[in-house]
Amino acid sequence: MKIISGSLKGRNVLGYHIDGTRPTMDRVKESIFSMIQNDLKESIVLDLFAGSGNLGFEAISNGASFCYFVDKNPQAIKTIKQNSSNFQTDEKIQTYVLDYRKALKLFKEQNIKFNIVFLDPPYHEKILIDLLNTLVKEQLLEKEASVVVEMEENSIGASTVPSLNLIKSRSYGAKQVNIYKEQS
Repeated sequence: MKIISGSLKGRNVLGYHIDGTRPTMDRVKESIFSMIQNDLKESIVLDLFAGSGNLGFEAISNGASFCYFVDKNPQAIKTIKQNSSNFQTDEKIQTYVLDYRKALKLFKEQNIKFNIVFLDPPYHEKILIDLLNTLVKEQLLEKEASVVVEMEENSIGASTVPSLNLIKSRSYGAKQVNIYKEQS
């Protein structure tokens, strides 16, 4: 895996083989970032279910000012810290070895809000609708925030969360990427 664009372009991302992860393929990542490129500059990013941190580091490479990485797998967080050290981005990241529910609760308590959220939870857990609703209900999204969801194709519909608008949807084989924007 490599960073595909921005200031870190071409740098290797460690962690392709972390147990329990599904790294985002480069062509999918390229498509995601072309769809959100106008939202990246100076953004605060949440990479939930971060794995290697591939998406969060791509966001930093393309102008995000800070990224919170959350994964319940300690090996994933160790890999993210190693990647950050290699990229010299330690001042732009915060990592958490936490279950997503505890992480979202912590962000709510600390009044942390996000401009961009990457969601790629384990498909078998069927938690996307709950996740989207929690982000809105707990007011974790800045005005006009983008939420990027990677999922099994057709696993959730366009009008799943009334206060989020589906603005783009792309399919890549059995994988689908939806991008939602918070309504202003």
